[in-house]
Amino acid sequence: MSRPSYLILHGYQGSGPGHWQSWLAGRLRSGDAAVHFPDLPDADQPRLEAWLDALERELEQFSEPPVVVCHSLACVLWLHHIARGGQPAERVLLVAPPSADAVPEALAHFFPAPDVALDNARLVASDNDPYCPAGAATVYPGLPTDVLEGDGHINTDAGYGPWPAVEAWAREHATPVTPRER
Repeated sequence: MSRPSYLILHGYQGSGPGHWQSWLAGRLRSGDAAVHFPDLPDADQPRLEAWLDALERELEQFSEPPVVVCHSLACVLWLHHIARGGQPAERVLLVAPPSADAVPEALAHFFPAPDVALDNARLVASDNDPYCPAGAATVYPGLPTDVLEGDGHINTDAGYGPWPAVEAWAREHATPVTPRER
């Protein structure tokens, strides 16, 4: 039996050491999983083509489709990847995807987000994300969705460091993905 493999993709400006994605990478590695958590190029001034190239290079390193966990702008990156016929994942978690009307102008070239069918994805979003004020379930319809009440952009500013529910989803496909413990 092969060991599980994961690809964790950060959003705009990356995910620092206190972010739930960094915590998740450490937890999965401690369980003997193959975990790729790359620093996407120029996180403070991302370019879609450069991020797509980096994503392709990461995916080439896996012998089997990995479980993919995206946060924020990486969710939109994943949609572009799939729209271009990119390699699929075993399953995908899209956490706090932004909307075109709420991101800095420097990120406008990532939008519009492609409308693609994802039969192996789950969306997790907050009902008050400043980067998706209309609500991710409205902007990105058609996916199983877990809405976390009052949890902003689901990042360190919202108190998301350790997040056992996202680890349970990654390891066991446990749903729903519930909020962090308060």
